[in-house]
Amino acid sequence: MRLQLAIAVAAVAMSACHASRNAWGATEPQNVEIPLRDGRLKAVLFRPEGPGPFPVVVGLHSCAGIGSLRNPVFVEYRDWAEQLTKAGFAVLLPDSYGSRGFGPQCSARSRVRVDRERVADAIAARVWLQQQSWVTPTHISLLGWSNGAITVLWTVRARTAVKDGPDFRSAVAFYPGCQRLTRTAWSARVPTLILIGRLDDQASAAACEQMVAGARGRSARVAIHVYPGAYHDFDHPNRAVQVRSGFAFSTDGTGRAHTGTNPAARADALKRVPEWLAQ
Repeated sequence: MRLQLAIAVAAVAMSACHASRNAWGATEPQNVEIPLRDGRLKAVLFRPEGPGPFPVVVGLHSCAGIGSLRNPVFVEYRDWAEQLTKAGFAVLLPDSYGSRGFGPQCSARSRVRVDRERVADAIAARVWLQQQSWVTPTHISLLGWSNGAITVLWTVRARTAVKDGPDFRSAVAFYPGCQRLTRTAWSARVPTLILIGRLDDQASAAACEQMVAGARGRSARVAIHVYPGAYHDFDHPNRAVQVRSGFAFSTDGTGRAHTGTNPAARADALKRVPEWLAQ
């Protein structure tokens, strides 16, 4: 009887374990909370199967937030998390807005600042990860989109002091706004890749090129790749190009900007980003 009970318990445990994995063997995403000085940072964690240790990517969402009530993780972030998990990375997606009781911040100047609260979130995520046994503590990188990409650039800039453990390994910024950072004579502490569309009318490719050119000779390795014919959100898996309005920021000041997938740019980014993060 005891033997039969043990077999039954083991079968249930194995079934639960298999049910918690995706088709390619990675575990299903988990909700985690990270201590902050003034609260708790909620985040979603994607991990490959196994004990690790794994390199980790901290992904910082755009002004739209990490998700919605119907869709807790937007498809673009889930898609990248799944792509990177298949490549052997764990991915942590902090929720900078929801953790503070805010919704999307696209239509007004954000109450969660890219150079203050969101930088603190990125650093708290790194420190927490470096305390986990399944993490390679010297291989934690940053990845951000739009508003989150601006935070990436603030977080890794050379003037920011590094405390509480090893620094980030590298960084990738998708279509950041670079004008303000250019005025601060930005440079990077860690290898940083910027990806942006030439036709982006929410963030200026020319401003980012100027920022990168100004950092030459006084920075860690910084590369920028500008995709011809691509708009904001070119890496989205399935968004038809469209014009949206109501943005607090656009290059022409109207609050109107194009957004949508560019298949060629997306395909290149899917190859380029994991290669950069693996270094």
